[in-house]
Amino acid sequence: MKAVLVKEAGGAEQLYLGEAARPVPGPDELLVRVAVAALNRADLLQREGKYPPPAGASPVLGLEFAGTIEETGAGVSGWSTGESVFGLVPGGAQAEWVVIHKEMAFRMPAGMSFEECAAVPEVFLTAFQALVWLGEIKKGEKVLIHAGASGVGTAAIQLARLAGAEAFVSASAAKHRACLDLGAAAAVDYREPGFWATLREITGGVDVIVDPVAGEYFPENLKLLNIDGRLVMLAVMGGARVGDVHVGQIVFKRLKIMGSTLRSRALDYQIALARAFWEKYEREFAGGSLKPVIDRVFDWKEVKEAHRYMEANLNIGKVLLKVT
Repeated sequence: MKAVLVKEAGGAEQLYLGEAARPVPGPDELLVRVAVAALNRADLLQREGKYPPPAGASPVLGLEFAGTIEETGAGVSGWSTGESVFGLVPGGAQAEWVVIHKEMAFRMPAGMSFEECAAVPEVFLTAFQALVWLGEIKKGEKVLIHAGASGVGTAAIQLARLAGAEAFVSASAAKHRACLDLGAAAAVDYREPGFWATLREITGGVDVIVDPVAGEYFPENLKLLNIDGRLVMLAVMGGARVGDVHVGQIVFKRLKIMGSTLRSRALDYQIALARAFWEKYEREFAGGSLKPVIDRVFDWKEVKEAHRYMEANLNIGKVLLKVT
């Protein structure tokens, strides 16, 4: 089959459409013909040699997709060939075919397109994990979402809104309107001087922070959190080390600091997360009160351009690859 492959660790020029072995579904797996796959920062990092796939996962890029079941494993019941599905996998989605565990697959709601469904799994499951499972978000609380116009950010704004929380975001000025339209109470430009002072002024403190940046954000996050506040760290895009930190704030404000990834989690955890998410929100997606934000759809032959587009931080929401 054709698949997105990497010649050697490096820049986008290392990407190419090449030949890979077509996967064979195990007893509990579905073989899906991919229609659309999504691009994530994990793909950029894997291409650079900084984020290898988990043991046993496909080396082919791609964590999420939408498509049509072509074959079911011997132990699969409740699924049929020809059904349209989407889901999250540890790798291999940017290919003509992918395999997924039967419990990790979601049925496509009527009225949703392959593009819309491919834009859901990674960002919404990550946002759900951060806000609901770890952040324990409650009605009336204040939430700060860094990188609010990213795929995870746009999903988190919507989930916070449905939870009855007040969402604030950091994002570049050109992306503020998109965040406000999704339900954010306010957006602050992280490039402006006095960025943190502005956040403190407009929020008065927050209860939950979702942060993929880390680095110099860490001490400022601690200052901004209210008593019993929760900080959920998803990545270290701003650096893995930090200098002067007032650790006493963690003790005296009773803060919870949590780090989390999703791709490397045990399958049982991912299944539990996926089922809890879909049970809670399937009707919202079917009814349109939750909707993935799609920035741009590239033909997968343009995968190099898609990587460069995301690396330049031009996107608001998801970047997709149409498998043709």
